[in-house]
Formats: sequence, C-alpha cells, structure tokens
Amino acid sequence: QVQLVESGGDLVEAGGSLRLSCAASGSIFRINVMGWYRQAPGKQRELVASISRGGNTNYADSVKGRFTISRDNAKNTVYLQMNSLRPEDTAVYYCNADGVFTSAWDYSRGLESDYWGQGTQVTVSS
Repeated sequence: QVQLVESGGDLVEAGGSLRLSCAASGSIFRINVMGWYRQAPGKQRELVASISRGGNTNYADSVKGRFTISRDNAKNTVYLQMNSLRPEDTAVYYCNADGVFTSAWDYSRGLESDYWGQGTQVTVSS
C-alpha cells in the first residue's frame, strides 16, 4: 500500500505565503504525476497544480504566477509554494499521486494505481 501525508496547512492573512508538503511512503517503484487539488465548501474538487516525473508542470489559471509546484523524486515528495494568498484560496488541499507503480513487475505490465492524501486545511483571512 501507498500512503500520502500532507502538511503545511494553516491560517494566514491575505497576501501571505504557505508551503505545503506531501510525502508518499510504502511500496513505491515509480510515481508518474503528483499534484495538488483543493475543495472549498460547497464546491467541487479542482486541480490546483500538477507535476510530472520529468518536471513538466500544469497550473489552474487562478493560481498561475502565485503558486509553484515542485517535487523530489528521490524522496517521493511534492511541494506547493503558495504566495500572495487570497481569501478565495481557502479550501482543503489534497495531494494526489497518479500513475503509481509499486514494483518493477507492475511497471513492466502497466499496472498503475492512484492515491490521495487525507487533506490539509488552508484558510486565508481577509
């Protein structure tokens, strides 16, 4: 099994910064894509940012220029640096690992899985 553990969520004033971390542990051979999603009360979960194993990134339009995603493949960890935070960024942030292979055998056969973290609360006060 694979576990994702997020950290870094907090209460911050508008204009402030936070850095979220997500560490994947367990039986991991390779993770293709890691990303951050968020879900505000009464809204659907949405993609915030994602990063491929090779470092290609993708951002929601609402966070471009303010958030930066990065990852450490050796540590199976993904980070989200959030600057110039706004009240509308308030949400539970979830880490996602997509295209997870738990062994070389699974990788050779394309047997991949998808995992989610438990979420971390980010609250931005106005």
